[in-house]
Amino acid sequence: MAMDTNTSSKFRSIIPKCDVIQEGSPSCFKLTTKTETVGTLRRVTFGRRNVDLPNKTILLVGETGAGKSTLVNFLVNYTMGVKFEDDVWFHILEEEEEKKNQSESQTTDVIVYKIFGFEGQTLPYSLTIIDTPGYGSTETIEHDVVVSQRLFDWFRSEDGVHEVDVVGVVMKASENRLSDRLSYVFDSVMSLFGKDLEKNIVALMTHSDGITPIDTLEALRVANIKCAKNEEGHLVHFLFNNRQHQDRSQQTQKLEDAHQISVEGMEGLIAFMEKTAPQKLEETLSVLKERIRLTASIQNLNDRIHMTELKQRELRQTEEALKKHEREMKMNEEFTIEVDEPYTEKEATGGRMWGLFFFEGAVRCTHCEENCHYPGCTVAWKPEYCEVMKNDRCTVCSRNCLASAHVKDKWVYVKKTRKVTKTVEEVKMRYESNKAEAAKKTSILEGLQQEIENLEKDKEKWLEEAYRHVERLKLIALNVDSVSTYVHYDFLMERMKIKGDTEKFQRLKEMAQQTNKHLQSGIQYAARMWKKLTKSEVEMRGTEV
Repeated sequence: MAMDTNTSSKFRSIIPKCDVIQEGSPSCFKLTTKTETVGTLRRVTFGRRNVDLPNKTILLVGETGAGKSTLVNFLVNYTMGVKFEDDVWFHILEEEEEKKNQSESQTTDVIVYKIFGFEGQTLPYSLTIIDTPGYGSTETIEHDVVVSQRLFDWFRSEDGVHEVDVVGVVMKASENRLSDRLSYVFDSVMSLFGKDLEKNIVALMTHSDGITPIDTLEALRVANIKCAKNEEGHLVHFLFNNRQHQDRSQQTQKLEDAHQISVEGMEGLIAFMEKTAPQKLEETLSVLKERIRLTASIQNLNDRIHMTELKQRELRQTEEALKKHEREMKMNEEFTIEVDEPYTEKEATGGRMWGLFFFEGAVRCTHCEENCHYPGCTVAWKPEYCEVMKNDRCTVCSRNCLASAHVKDKWVYVKKTRKVTKTVEEVKMRYESNKAEAAKKTSILEGLQQEIENLEKDKEKWLEEAYRHVERLKLIALNVDSVSTYVHYDFLMERMKIKGDTEKFQRLKEMAQQTNKHLQSGIQYAARMWKKLTKSEVEMRGTEV
């Protein structure tokens, strides 16, 4: 391929290895990269790393359509030393293709881009860019829950990302108010991190005309977005334009001015990184783990409530049948009763395996016959490495069983009922430990009542466990007033009210009111999306109640 004579000679060794995207001014090329995919993790590398040179990491999060793809390409070109007068532009990802992929498949991949070999061009270090899928892009919030899991996979993987220099919240500079969806997006993003990351979070504003976006900054201030502040107490932000690869045959000066906006934004971001220490992701890992455990606790508490209701119905049917056959009981005559008996059945999940270290499946307890982590368990190849395990015991199943009692595979437990016919002797044997008392109706009913009481105690135990996760998040999460937590408040308050724990009910009510006040519009959006997700789960489960 013949190179344009305007193309700077410093890229002559790179261009012949690239695919042509666009000829003209500028000439656009797709970089030849090395892509590694391990399970849910995808790493794209350009260049070869010199381990003796430093590296800085930028994590990008934000709403779908905010311009993250364009920003990723700008960061790469800036690192490579590409200037406007070079009349060339490189793509590490093709933006139109990326938009198409996300639109069609709603990918939840978190991609890590590593740019090596250009230290000293414009930066004294190599650059790692973590690009997350856009939030708020699907019909339900299930997509965003999975994105959080993917980040968790990256942060705890041995070959993953363990510290960041900057978390860039990407948004359009033209946003002069926070819509319901955008409020939800910001809340979702902030709820991922630990409190120790607040000083590393900045706003990266795309589609900028170079003028300070006063209305946008005010909207962020009113929304109480937690991020780094400057000496005047204003939110730290940097401006970027999105016209780098636009045809320059006309309006050349205006396009150069637009390009300069991004250059100045990058220079400001570099200065910020120079004076801000990188942050380890240990506390953020704890936050993500607590959110996973909270969700798992709520899901399992729901399962237990459902099973309790099924068993209570069986016990009521048994009690009614015994009363109906009171004469036969007194005469010690044989009779049968029919009840809806709950039982547990295994069903396939369609779990998938990638390579040697990633397996998306369900972690379940074979002793309790309960699902302890499903869906979302990916990095843990064995149950003992699952995030619901602590000190080699499960934090979710009824008996807190040892990790060795668990399996991870493509099956889940499902609770169902079936019509069964029982003789009175079978009923007696189930509920009576003393055969000499088997003929006494009162003894049988006492056994039935004891089983109900045991079921209620089990529900209370796991209600308390879910509450403890909420309290733990309040201590460590950057954004405790989180939509992801709020969606559980009504359920937990209802259960605490039924239990009669007025103190915890009131505390949850205060948390919910505070969250509602700060995040009202985002909550409205999330409530609509969560309702759709819950409905789909109920339809999928298809269990008769």
